[in-house]
Amino acid sequence: MGKHDDAIKFAERWLNIIKKADLDEATAQEISREAEENIYNYFNRKWMDYRKTITAEDDYTKTEWRGQGCCLYDVYGNEFIDCLGVFGALNLGWCHPEVVSAVQAQAGKTSMPGKEMLEPLKGALANLMAQVTPGDIQYSFFVNSGTETVEGALKLAILYTGKRNFISTIAGFHGKTLGSLSVMGKKDFRAGFQPFGGQTFYVPFGDADALEKQLEICETLGLEVAAFIAEPIQGEAGCVVPPDEYWPKVREICNHYGVLLIADEVQTGLGRTGKFWGVDHWQVTPDIMTSAKALGGGVMPVGAFMSNERIWKVLEEPNPFMHTNTTGGNPLACAAAIATIMVTLRDNLPEQAAEKGNYFMENLNVLVERYPRIYKNITGKGLLIGQHFNTPGIGYKIAAGLYKRRVLVSGALLNKDTMRFEPPLIITKEQINEVLNRLEDTIKEVDASL
Repeated sequence: MGKHDDAIKFAERWLNIIKKADLDEATAQEISREAEENIYNYFNRKWMDYRKTITAEDDYTKTEWRGQGCCLYDVYGNEFIDCLGVFGALNLGWCHPEVVSAVQAQAGKTSMPGKEMLEPLKGALANLMAQVTPGDIQYSFFVNSGTETVEGALKLAILYTGKRNFISTIAGFHGKTLGSLSVMGKKDFRAGFQPFGGQTFYVPFGDADALEKQLEICETLGLEVAAFIAEPIQGEAGCVVPPDEYWPKVREICNHYGVLLIADEVQTGLGRTGKFWGVDHWQVTPDIMTSAKALGGGVMPVGAFMSNERIWKVLEEPNPFMHTNTTGGNPLACAAAIATIMVTLRDNLPEQAAEKGNYFMENLNVLVERYPRIYKNITGKGLLIGQHFNTPGIGYKIAAGLYKRRVLVSGALLNKDTMRFEPPLIITKEQINEVLNRLEDTIKEVDASL
């Protein structure tokens, strides 16, 4: 018997399961049971324990299998309306046929970059990104995740300015790799890795005067700042929208102090907030910006950090290999991103997000008035919507009740009082109404228990 015979049989069995168009009851039970065991024993057992605390009865063992449009289905075929949307990655919904078709077509040609010849799809996507980004943003570098885009943005800012300090926002979220953590605005995730290379100073989000004061202090003390980084609308903090004057004033302040402005559009980009980019709400052009999540159309992981010609030169001269990777911007990811941008523009998805988001929030605000023991308020723009509850316990009960009623929602990683709605931008009004009905049914149950 060979050393790896068991591993080969295990892999073969799972490949056969993957190829099944439909699952019978026995196979569904087998997948669900094994998923629980494998995640507990080989991935993260505390994650499984967490699932038990936020779901009702045995709901924590529900196992996803396929998605289509705005719905995700478990192994038994039960349909869930998806208002979680992979934290903003599913702007086009599950398995959008045009994105899937583009990836399938490319998979029969090349799936990885050969590296010695020109890569046509990478060039085409870079051109397309220059067409849809604001102002003089022209160049892009492609990676596989959101946190990598922030790593690249920080590295670019350091290379261009020669400075190593940054200013970020309290409760800002920019990813969990080491460089990204250095500008994270929450101690829970960054404390164990301190100190970082340079210093990061923090100011309240939405307070431009605080940013100006911090830069004044840094200048007085000789603490040179490379860049200010912020999300246009804070996602993980609870869909926090800044005052309308905030971003234009931030742009002016950064110009005055010679500090680069980095807009982290990983969650807000590609139409999520009702504009193609979050900064488009305020007609602001950043020096560097990031994109990921929805860029791959929910089919392939792909991200990009982008900048103008003036700043980008430091990645070209004297060493054009200053920042490289192996699989970033691979042909499959680029095919998915090209299709995603085309569908987003052609179908006017940013406008759809604005209209549907307004409808959603108007109805949610009716619930706020109706159930004052449950809600604080509703925040957000487009289909990035935060529901703020009076206590974290209420939020957990609402989320669990919705899960029981087959609606998927997301908490806010940096705000335990908040639950997010981030459905696909293609969600229908009928589906929104159904979510609202199930939500109010859940609220009535929780309100009666208080």
